[in-house]
Amino acid sequence: MRMATFNLLHGRSPHDGQVDPDRLTTAITTLDADILALQEVDRGQPRSARHDLTALAATALAAPTHRFAAAIVGTPGDTFRTPHHDHDGHDEPCYGISLISRYPARHWQITRLDPAPLRSPVLVADPAPRLLLLRDEPRVLLTAVLDTPHGPVTVAATHLSFVPGWNLRQLRAVTRTLRALPPPRLLLGDLNLPAGLAAAVTGWQPLARRPTYPTPRPRVQLDHILLDPRGAPPALSNVTHVATPALDVSDHRPLVVTVTGR
Repeated sequence: MRMATFNLLHGRSPHDGQVDPDRLTTAITTLDADILALQEVDRGQPRSARHDLTALAATALAAPTHRFAAAIVGTPGDTFRTPHHDHDGHDEPCYGISLISRYPARHWQITRLDPAPLRSPVLVADPAPRLLLLRDEPRVLLTAVLDTPHGPVTVAATHLSFVPGWNLRQLRAVTRTLRALPPPRLLLGDLNLPAGLAAAVTGWQPLARRPTYPTPRPRVQLDHILLDPRGAPPALSNVTHVATPALDVSDHRPLVVTVTGR
């Protein structure tokens, strides 16, 4: 079973700053993932030509099971609001995360995570390094119980806050939510945390330790695939391949992990 998590940067290429659906399709096809978690995903946004990036990615993988969860309705960094319910913003520009699977889903669940209450300094490198005080955005946890070759598996996708400390609070909330769902449990996403800290806070096992940010010369791992060891069959922790391919999309590299069969 091949799993991947990828912060899309709404499909934008770091080379020319453009969002090209053909280039995005090629990148996702390269991953060949049975389960794919995506972050920074646009739906109906003018900057990405109003494409549904979740649908594009699902088509690229020939994956019949997929869902988009909006973290915000509106424009990131500008005017936006938190969705009032799971289908809010259906006809408006949205931004959030996705979970895509070649396996069928028995159950879906969306859990909302509050943003940090205060603006936080963030180092921005384009066009020149500088610190900006940025407003945090609401976050979301998207969970599915999938029928996989390992039996039913709870798989969750998320993108946590960039605010130090607040992302740890969100991660604890995420693991509490997931432990109310049946084992085995996997968490995929951009946690904005190093692997050692994420493992220490959750007690979950990182299935790979590999730098993913920034491309083309990754120095830190922000993107993770974590396994809750409680109730997990040995096959799910038997990693046979790890990759962080350099693609023509995003300022992150995807993290791709293959685990053995039963």
